[in-house]
Amino acid sequence: MLKRVEKINKGLSGEITIPADKSISHRAVMFSSIASGNCIIRNFSSGADCHSTLNIFKQLGVNIDFIDKKTLSVNSDGTLKKSFSPLDAGNSGTTTRLVSGILAGQNFDSVIIGDESLSKRPMKRIIEPLTLMGAKIESVDGHAPLTIHGGKLKGINYTSKLASAQVKSCILLAGLYAEGETTVTEPYVSRNHTELLLDYLGADIKVNGTSVTVRPSELEAKDITVVGDISSAAFFIAAGLIVPNSDFIIKNVGLNPTRAGIIDIVKRMTGEISILNEHNESGEPVGDIRVRYSENLNGCTIEGEDIPKLIDELPVIAVLASQADGQTVVKNAEDLRNKESDRIRCLVSELTKIGINITEKTDGFIIEGKSKIEGGAELESYHDHRLAMSFYVAGLIAEKEIGINGFEWTKISFPEFEELFNKLV
Repeated sequence: MLKRVEKINKGLSGEITIPADKSISHRAVMFSSIASGNCIIRNFSSGADCHSTLNIFKQLGVNIDFIDKKTLSVNSDGTLKKSFSPLDAGNSGTTTRLVSGILAGQNFDSVIIGDESLSKRPMKRIIEPLTLMGAKIESVDGHAPLTIHGGKLKGINYTSKLASAQVKSCILLAGLYAEGETTVTEPYVSRNHTELLLDYLGADIKVNGTSVTVRPSELEAKDITVVGDISSAAFFIAAGLIVPNSDFIIKNVGLNPTRAGIIDIVKRMTGEISILNEHNESGEPVGDIRVRYSENLNGCTIEGEDIPKLIDELPVIAVLASQADGQTVVKNAEDLRNKESDRIRCLVSELTKIGINITEKTDGFIIEGKSKIEGGAELESYHDHRLAMSFYVAGLIAEKEIGINGFEWTKISFPEFEELFNKLV
């Protein structure tokens, strides 16, 4: 599907409520499926990835029903049943990696499959630690499909080279079924939704700096309210800062410090952003965000411990940085090459077509600010939802119309994306 985007000649204004956080929606279904009892999950994500997770746990014998469009009832005795057909994770790396940790500790075998894009994503990063715990996993040269032979696991002390919430969560979930303690240490703290939600559900879990330790635990079923997704809010934040005369509020956004890196970066760039109505939901901080057009943004360096807090937002941050004064340098972000696409190569290729001055580096990119976005080109999304949405934001200030091929991939994570933008126009 080719989506055409034209420059808008007035500011974005009004108020929107951002959809549910996908990371927390995935975990809410997974963790309540292995807890004993009934759980109501409110504000569940409508994204295709989260529905892949939901369908897998139905296949594993958990009773999951929709009460309404965004509310689920999960009823489980805390155990899972063998599926005699493959478990389809669709396009979701989160589903594949986290579910692998749970399945490694079961008393049955499972096969996880996914689409063509997922089958190219690296799985050695979870196969290695799970194997150290005693799991037996077959893969296609470190990629899905994965055959997981469930069995007894032993706790390990694992130091990850990568600050990855998916790797950390996979190991911690396996640790719930392992003998003894399991500890994961990261170079930097990655997003901590797993730790917060496991703690909320009564797991024996402790955090010490960049290390997390879990012991075998039975989870308690508790109702969970999913906060709004800051990764989805990022596109609106960027647009509000660069579309002249914009001033609007994004309601119900998760403000977890391990995820809210984009807010830190916007403040570093002197963007006009403020947080209102801060409170907590199911262990997660949440609030409303006011964004205003910011003519005098400054470039900055994004590196090191910044990266795990905003890895998914870097494509739209690239668009934002193109309108700042001076240079913006992104480094230590090699893992962008292992997403739905090689996001570094693809981002540089496509943004260059519309006049943004961006240079590819092995571990990131450099953007020269105050680029005039010419537009007048068709951009490829590379089956990558975040690239498609970032290009849409660029189109809002481009001199000439841009086309985005494969815009339907936005349905994977954010089916309401365009509808919400239209509310602000």
